[in-house]
Amino acid sequence: MKDAVRIAMIEAARLTQAGRLAEATDLIQSALMGAPTAAEGGRSRANADLAVIDHGLDVVDAEVRGRDARFISGTFINGAGTRDYKLYLPSDALASDRKRSRFLVVMLHGCGQNPDDFAAGTRMNQLAEEQGFLVLYPAQSTSANGSGCWSWFNAADQQRGLGEPSIIAELTRQVMMSHGIDPERVYVAGLSAGGAMAITLAVAYPDLYAAVGVHSGLPHAAAHDLLSAVGAMRQGAIRSGWSLPPDAGRAFPAIVFHGDCDTTVHPANAAQVIAQARAHPFETDRLSFPEDELRVEQGRIPGGYAFTRTRYQDSEGHSKAILWIVHGAGHGWFGGSAAGSYTEPRGPDASREMLRFFAGQRLRER
Repeated sequence: MKDAVRIAMIEAARLTQAGRLAEATDLIQSALMGAPTAAEGGRSRANADLAVIDHGLDVVDAEVRGRDARFISGTFINGAGTRDYKLYLPSDALASDRKRSRFLVVMLHGCGQNPDDFAAGTRMNQLAEEQGFLVLYPAQSTSANGSGCWSWFNAADQQRGLGEPSIIAELTRQVMMSHGIDPERVYVAGLSAGGAMAITLAVAYPDLYAAVGVHSGLPHAAAHDLLSAVGAMRQGAIRSGWSLPPDAGRAFPAIVFHGDCDTTVHPANAAQVIAQARAHPFETDRLSFPEDELRVEQGRIPGGYAFTRTRYQDSEGHSKAILWIVHGAGHGWFGGSAAGSYTEPRGPDASREMLRFFAGQRLRER
């Protein structure tokens, strides 16, 4: 009971700061009366001063209960807030032998999406079943953003140890500890606002994420408020009046997908993401860097879009970044399934290509 009240007080403080006084009052009253609170989700919690995660068969969705349960639901709490999530476990992960070290892919959905929708559209769970890795889908809360967008444009959500990056990173670490994940093989990817938050995580937590996949997204700290966010989405980020955070400026492996007919997030952002990943000031038209060997390839998906793929390789021929520009395509996950929203099924298989790129990236190699 004491822990429940403490958790409720943390959540109530967040609601109060957001101006939602009625909800905060109701939350506190429910906790003091002993009723299950929204922060508890109807389940008991551990010490609220620590990052807390609920997972396991006791919280799986009803439709997958039993021995074959694989898509786990839960709620995570830390000092920055509360977020729901889903976690996909491949079937062999439920076997008695848990000594096998696995890799983890963290998937951040776009605006108006949720984990189930994003999983269906990207087909990442099917690939996880095929290749034996785990997939974590944090869910943005509509109380934090009415459109369900990750808050990539807020200064408080662009730094290590603060806001949404801290929630996602600490949730990632809990999953790693609970499921025997190889600490050198943890990757993050996202679509649109989720892609922008994914690169923020790569910048803020280079010790946690070995590589990043950015699909139709924007560079880290491309905006500092809603007005600059709209500008960055319409024409690419313009860095005037503010500067990159001090933890930026180091190279990290990245694979980037963008359609050149995207009217939601301007394609100029793709080159800016690559420039940031290669530790250069991002300039709209800059696509080559002196330390990289470029390999530019043209192709077409059978029955689908043409594309230009640019590989940024080191002197030994290892890809450190890959940029896919898909010609004639708009704002959607390439090669995705029509079962999910915001997909472009006729494009290259972004999910499989991301996994191919991730396979060559480990933290110890950086």
